[in-house]
Amino acid sequence: MNAIIVTGGKQYKVAEGDVVYIEKLNQEAGDTVKFDQVLAILDGDKATFGTPVVEGASVEGKIVKNGKGKKIRIFKYNAKKGYRKRQGHRQPYTKVEIGKISV
Repeated sequence: MNAIIVTGGKQYKVAEGDVVYIEKLNQEAGDTVKFDQVLAILDGDKATFGTPVVEGASVEGKIVKNGKGKKIRIFKYNAKKGYRKRQGHRQPYTKVEIGKISV
């Protein structure tokens, strides 16, 4: 059974036992999180789509850890002007293990 959920402004297709990296949540590792915005439930040949969400459906997961992604380098410069700017960024994320999908 698969579900399509919305969190952090993005949509994720998840199944029970999956591990997904989502936008950072303000909860600690070991906490359980419940996703109520379920757009669709896919169960074999049977599919249930919401308008916009499926009523009464939810997905439960357990937070494994909070962390930061790999560093990306931003480098800006203007030719012949002597302007150079180097900057780095690490995007925070939350690693979630999907537990139960309930309809």
